[in-house]
Amino acid sequence: MLTKKEQRLRRARQTRIRIAQQGVARLTVNRTNLHIYAAVISSDGGKVLASASTVEAEVRTALGGSGKGGNAAAAEVIGKRIAERAKAAGVEKVAFDRAGFAYHGRVKALADAAREAGLQF
Repeated sequence: MLTKKEQRLRRARQTRIRIAQQGVARLTVNRTNLHIYAAVISSDGGKVLASASTVEAEVRTALGGSGKGGNAAAAEVIGKRIAERAKAAGVEKVAFDRAGFAYHGRVKALADAAREAGLQF
């Protein structure tokens, strides 16, 4: 029987295969209990073009002294930041890679904020 993490990684693998066929940059999301991370990865060579996370000192101060990165509000901040950084790197259109996580809660909040900030997917 597969563990919870192995199940998630199996779902992620299927998505990444489909995204690779599209040939566009992918916006990948990873979440832990404390933080959320986002990165825009190029389709050719897999180079990281832009990244943002709640670990960054600037983000932690913006979220308040507690630096709570494990909530939907923090995910929205990261969504806006990744969209701005992707556009600065010349990326307008991406494929959303939720890495096997459910499109719900923090993952959805990040995606919605990135769309509002002008990233297309």
